[in-house]
Amino acid sequence: MTTCIPVAEDVAWVRVEEAAQVGRARRVATALAERLAFGETRVAEIGLAVTEIGTNLHKHTSGGRLLVRALRADDRAAVEVVAVDSGPGIADLGLAMRDGESTTGTLGIGLGVVARSADLLDVSTRRDRGTVLAARFHRRERGVPDFAGDPVSAGVTRPIADEEVCGDAYAVRRAGGKLWLMMCDGSGHGPLAASASREAVRVFCDEEPTVPEAVVAKLHRALRGTRGGAVSVAALDPGRGVIRYAGLGNIAGAVLVEDRKRTMVSVPGIAGYQARTIQAFEYELPPGALVVLHSDGLTERWTPEDVAGVSSPLLLAATLVRDAGVRRDDASALVVAV
Repeated sequence: MTTCIPVAEDVAWVRVEEAAQVGRARRVATALAERLAFGETRVAEIGLAVTEIGTNLHKHTSGGRLLVRALRADDRAAVEVVAVDSGPGIADLGLAMRDGESTTGTLGIGLGVVARSADLLDVSTRRDRGTVLAARFHRRERGVPDFAGDPVSAGVTRPIADEEVCGDAYAVRRAGGKLWLMMCDGSGHGPLAASASREAVRVFCDEEPTVPEAVVAKLHRALRGTRGGAVSVAALDPGRGVIRYAGLGNIAGAVLVEDRKRTMVSVPGIAGYQARTIQAFEYELPPGALVVLHSDGLTERWTPEDVAGVSSPLLLAATLVRDAGVRRDDASALVVAV
């Protein structure tokens, strides 16, 4: 049996360094809400919340960016907003949540407004490292159930500068009592790389998985005729306490347990072009572990200390893209909480 997992579409990243860019972020978010058939009142609430988040980024932080994304599953839809910055961090998160509060070292006014209008709000902040905020807004239609609470998995993609589409893509599904993950880093950048990654997602989602190495082999065949790319597939079996992982190319995989990072092995190759050996490896998957997959747009030098205290999959993925996504390349990170 296969269970539908909400699908996220990263619509746009907006750099918020000038006041005018706050307005652009608001327009992107409200246009998405209208496209998802949100009601007029809900669209206005989202616009106000995004304005507050963007204004705080502009006034109180440096290197602020705001990601607007759509979340869909069956007949449900949500708008998600993820704000990242490299500012001073929030000295007192409780104080920052109060209406009318604005002090040095906090995001300032507005978080109370965001908290009241958002269906899910999560914030991670570290002194002198910056803040990551994620807010989710449902349609709130009668008769249409909302998404479940905090998701067990979340990913973030960010295109290379000057490109509108990211050449990286990922997918998550449940099948055969396991949670399956796939990530593809299409070769190069832009629309052709994105096309290869979309084909990998289609094949992964359309066919019932067996074992990760067989799925990688199937992706290798499917990507012939495209630009190809690096791919990895993981099958998480919490009942047995193991993860089986097969990677072809430079997708990085790791299992985080408390202060330890166990790197998973990918073999050399390019799906669609070259695959001398496709091999899977099994690793221990204890309760409370976090599984991370990321493209080579992120450096592998990040450590558990760099993400200490960040347990939400979405905040952790966004933190990794912000801090480890230092290479001039598409960047993506997928995180699963066991």
